[in-house]
Amino acid sequence: MNDTAASAETLTERASALVEADIVCGALAPGSRLGIAETAARYRVGATPLREALSRLAARGLVEAVGKRGFRVRSVSREDLADIVRIRTVIEREALSVSMAEGGGEWEGGIVAALHRLRHYGRLNPRGLSEGVREFDALHKVFHTALICACGSPRMLAAHSDLYDQTYRYRRLMLAGFSDPEAFLAEHDRLADLAIRRARRDACAALEAHIASTLAHVYPDPPRRSS
Repeated sequence: MNDTAASAETLTERASALVEADIVCGALAPGSRLGIAETAARYRVGATPLREALSRLAARGLVEAVGKRGFRVRSVSREDLADIVRIRTVIEREALSVSMAEGGGEWEGGIVAALHRLRHYGRLNPRGLSEGVREFDALHKVFHTALICACGSPRMLAAHSDLYDQTYRYRRLMLAGFSDPEAFLAEHDRLADLAIRRARRDACAALEAHIASTLAHVYPDPPRRSS
């Protein structure tokens, strides 16, 4: 890659990171228009790297292309979150199952280390276990990735990462924090224990319930059926 191409890639990555951060935290509201000229001015980047950045975010499900009119922040709905949860469950159950079959000591150690960092952070910051705290958010995602990282499939891991971020956007927008932080940590203790013990059925069931809990927390009332 020559210097010009490397510079363009850096600008695209910067634009992508800035827009993603504002989408996730709610600074860019769901459904808001992302006109190229206005958005480029907002983030002080050129139109070309911005357009490429928005195309990448569209591929990851955070942005929607709107014909020839540009882009907009993906809207939110119970149906959309339910679909994210369904696909994430399918992928992560399989990735966890394979990881339990193929993972060795390094995989186990990664889970233990990720859990320890999450718990250590919770002890030092008892009020910091809430959505939107950058360090906590990163540690939480690292733990879930550690559970499935021995699956041997870069595509499943990439899909997990994107779907996790899409799920997180809902939690970040609609949840202030956890009503019982210790119960939250205990749930992750159990996930780690079941995975390391290779208790495949229970581990997969626990992971499925854990992922599904986001839908129940964000949209606690079931959708009404038309009469």
